[in-house]
Amino acid sequence: MRGTPGRPLPAERLLEAAAALFDREGIRAVGVDRLVAEADVARASLYQNFGSKDALVLAWLTKQDELDRATYDRALRAAARSAGGPADPAARVRAFFDLAVTSTRRRHYRGCLYVNALTEFPDDDHSVHLLVGEHRRWMREEIADAAAMAGAADPAEVARSIQLLYDGGLVGAKTARSVEPIRLAERLAIGLLDAAVPSGSTASATV
Repeated sequence: MRGTPGRPLPAERLLEAAAALFDREGIRAVGVDRLVAEADVARASLYQNFGSKDALVLAWLTKQDELDRATYDRALRAAARSAGGPADPAARVRAFFDLAVTSTRRRHYRGCLYVNALTEFPDDDHSVHLLVGEHRRWMREEIADAAAMAGAADPAEVARSIQLLYDGGLVGAKTARSVEPIRLAERLAIGLLDAAVPSGSTASATV
């Protein structure tokens, strides 16, 4: 099915519907009929474009992962422009928490969409688990790079610890309906990053 002039193609409308409904109501709670009605497409369009609802879920998460990575890269470029050079380690870590704050301020925020997706697909071998694992690995690697730049003795351990703080901040934001738990987690993360730099090192998290 082709899109009409000025209107997105059915596949794009289905992805937009998935983004709105899955994020707000959950994946299993939204059936195919609801998706196609929200997207204003024929039921056959979903199967022609994606093959199944699970495949649409994977396409939605893949697109979200791409958007998050692109947004993070833009944040680093902005930090670099402000610093007149490469973004410092603390700015690289803060960028993740800033992304989380932006997500939390959405109406009907239900927590981390990646973690929520994991709870709805219990099979560890499902493609959703693999995609979420890759997303979280990317995040750890970026934080580890920042920790290495700061001069941390064990960048990988710092990255795992900061990701744990990040996860806790998201859970706190969900239960408190506030961004303050994320900002607290951010402050703890920057403190951890600073503390991980050996005394006497010429590197700094906040150069």
